Amino acid sequence: MKKTLYTEWAYVLGLIGLALGTAGMEASNFGVSMVVAPAYLLHLKVSKYLPFFSFGMAEYMLQGALLLLTIACVRKFRFHYLFSFVTAVLYGLLLDVSIGLVAYLPTQVIAVRVICYAAGFLFCTAGVSLMFHTYISGEVYELFVMEVSKKFNKDIHKFKTAYDMVSCVVGIALSFLFFGFGHFEGIKWGTIICTLLNGFLVSRFTLFFERYFVFKDGTSLRKYFS
Repeated sequence: MKKTLYTEWAYVLGLIGLALGTAGMEASNFGVSMVVAPAYLLHLKVSKYLPFFSFGMAEYMLQGALLLLTIACVRKFRFHYLFSFVTAVLYGLLLDVSIGLVAYLPTQVIAVRVICYAAGFLFCTAGVSLMFHTYISGEVYELFVMEVSKKFNKDIHKFKTAYDMVSCVVGIALSFLFFGFGHFEGIKWGTIICTLLNGFLVSRFTLFFERYFVFKDGTSLRKYFS
């Protein structure tokens, strides 16, 4: 018999999974995902001059800029757009806490780095799958893809692929700009693996969750996110 998992808890667990996963992949130094690469490069550069500028801060600041771009593209504003930024801030705070926790691991040992990457990748994909099962607004990255593709009548999957490619190019450009031409920082072989397997693993986790859980709302707040 399937157990009940409230969609609000799916949101919370999804955020925690994404934060822990990103922190694990960052600690491995094998490469972060393409989506977070621009924020990660911005953090690496700015934190040299402003030590308090964390990865999490770079994430929600960049997503704030992306939210403004989303509004400019679709030429409208809705309440759940604002909550996407709230989600980005919560994610950024959880990410900084997760990075602080992962910092206690002996990542100078190659085996530990491999475990961090593998576990981080799994946490990220599980987190994405859980976020698909909640009505609460996800991060601005997903909002941008969904709203802009709908506005211009583009296939969302193709648009998402194009967005990921642009994020990768931006990440590479920032790496070259900040650290010298030909120097790849943040985007490494782990990024390629993430790109190739991300969709597959998200679908596997979705099948797993839907096999053992029934997702239903625990509150009547869904109407505010429609």
